[in-house]
Amino acid sequence: MVTHSFASPDKLPAETQVLISGGGPSGLFLALDLASRGIPSLVVEPRNSVDHARPRAKTTNARTMTHLRRLGLAEALRAASPLPVSYSQDVSFCTGLTGPAAHELRRFRHAFQLVPGRYGPQPECGQQVPQPMLEEVLRAAVAGSPLVTMATGWSTETVEAVADATGPEARYTTLLSGPSGAIHSIDAGFVIGADGASSAVRRSLGIRLEGGSAALSNISILFRSSGLAAAVELDPAVQYWVVGADTSGMVGPVDLKGTWWAIIQGVNARETVNTARAGQMVRSLVGDDVDIQVLATDPWTARMLLAPKYRRGGVFLVGDAAHLNPPWGGHGFNTCVGDAANLAWKIAAVLDGWGGNALLDSYEAERRPVAARTIGDAAANGKALAYHFADPALLADGDAGAAARHAAREALTVKQSEFDSLGLVLGYAYGDSPVVVPDGTPIPVEDPIVYVPSASPGALLPHAWLDRSASVYDLLGKGFTLLVDEAALAGRPAAEIFAPVAQNGSRNGIPVAIAAVGPFDDGTSPSELWGADAVLVRPDQHVAWRGNSAEAAATALAVAAGCSWQGNREQQQNQHNEQKGRARAHVVVP
Repeated sequence: MVTHSFASPDKLPAETQVLISGGGPSGLFLALDLASRGIPSLVVEPRNSVDHARPRAKTTNARTMTHLRRLGLAEALRAASPLPVSYSQDVSFCTGLTGPAAHELRRFRHAFQLVPGRYGPQPECGQQVPQPMLEEVLRAAVAGSPLVTMATGWSTETVEAVADATGPEARYTTLLSGPSGAIHSIDAGFVIGADGASSAVRRSLGIRLEGGSAALSNISILFRSSGLAAAVELDPAVQYWVVGADTSGMVGPVDLKGTWWAIIQGVNARETVNTARAGQMVRSLVGDDVDIQVLATDPWTARMLLAPKYRRGGVFLVGDAAHLNPPWGGHGFNTCVGDAANLAWKIAAVLDGWGGNALLDSYEAERRPVAARTIGDAAANGKALAYHFADPALLADGDAGAAARHAAREALTVKQSEFDSLGLVLGYAYGDSPVVVPDGTPIPVEDPIVYVPSASPGALLPHAWLDRSASVYDLLGKGFTLLVDEAALAGRPAAEIFAPVAQNGSRNGIPVAIAAVGPFDDGTSPSELWGADAVLVRPDQHVAWRGNSAEAAATALAVAAGCSWQGNREQQQNQHNEQKGRARAHVVVP
């Protein structure tokens, strides 16, 4: 067993199974997900501590919260968050926050999947929390894990393949630089580049991000105010988008103790913004009479960049090392965590001996389209920022002002997909993946707003509550899980009818559990929700197969593990159609 330590130079190992370059959200989550599957790893991170002066990402969406729930960390993050979900679930567009200039133009309810109480589409709703808080929770979990070693103060310089090792036995040498110019090399079977936009791992692979940047820049400002909360004329919101005549941007509370953040949009990148200037910018959003103490500034430019490749051999890119998208919609680090969750179980499967090469090949095939779609939607939202709606007439009195504000309210409809983006957060599917067995049924049309729950192979398992507190996701294990509608079993045990699945798993070392599911809490039958009597669910909660035949499910298990490919996709589809025709109403009882 590996003993955890924040490694000093003399304690760095000479080799490791998995080396993760970068200890941000994606790198830490990947290490913890691997650890939950019994796989040790080494995380290399140049920062010794987390910088709370630059909160950056603030939205942890429902999908990421569900990933954290799987690792037992959802409640820890909610407890650490200085802004509870009950505080507010809304985003407000307004002409100002204080005084007579405070006209609300439009309010988006339940933004970012913020819903108090029991949530329907996932076991967990979203959570507003600054990224540094998330990192602190993940670091604490790492500190408590015997399978994760984290070396802070060290940076990756280069990654090179060992010349005499190829294929599954390939090894990679990572050269690290540390305190006082120290140099150390480590051999690893897998190297994960989670080291951000300037990734040294990506540079070692000779891969360049492709895309462009926004024309104008932005500046984030962290500030403290003892009087702003009481002065705000509008109902609470997690974000206020201020459409001002001179300065436009966003303001929101970091906590309930007087710490706030602001983003001034549309700033000239050449402008030098000192503390005094930053204070002026904030006052233009919140009012001249409000006390402001600027704590930190952070200029940035929205970028839309995507790596053409995510992998070379046993070296993988995750998170910002593979893609960068504007923050509009709060999808940035959530997409990064999604990468880590997709890759972790596949690396674990290969190291445990039951995952085939197709499993590793599927990482890029599945995750790169998700990033491309997310970048496209965020970029579209970046074309409608606060200053695009600015109009002096919004502050006018009488009918002219009312008409201008009504027009702005209608125009702001375009922003719905930024805050009500459930289709983007949950509606992505891996239907074209080499480790998903298609069934020929139409895949729900991708829409950034509308999420249509579907058990179509590749899609996220549709969520449902079993009772007031138990989720169908609670039935899923660390490996594959075959869920079967109890009503289709005719009183026989699911394990007996679907014995071929367990036998195939045992024969190939593939972990698989079989569970019968009765009617859901709302009375819906599983077959009705899934479109079949049974679904094979992957370790990352996506559907690998659905159908009615035990033999087909057994074959699908091998395909989903990447260790069997039964002909081409057309042949698989024909076989599935034949099986479906033989057993359309109920499972086939062997």
